[in-house]
Amino acid sequence: MSMTLGLAPFLPEPHVLGKIRWVLGGAHGMAAIDYFDLILHGTPWLLLIIFGTAQLVHKVKGAIG
Repeated sequence: MSMTLGLAPFLPEPHVLGKIRWVLGGAHGMAAIDYFDLILHGTPWLLLIIFGTAQLVHKVKGAIG
C-alpha cells in the first residue's frame, strides 16, 4: 500500500517526493488541495513507520522478557 499509493504516479518523479520538495522549498503557490494531497499520499508511509516500529518494539520486548 505504501509503495503504490504513497508513490503514485511514479513518473516523472514519485508524487509524494515532489510534494515534500515543494514544502521544503517554501511551499510557494501551494493551495489547500496540495496540502490535502500531501497528507493523502504521506499517510501510508506514516502508518508503515508507526506500525513497523511498534512491531519491532514488541518483538524486542518479547525476546528480552
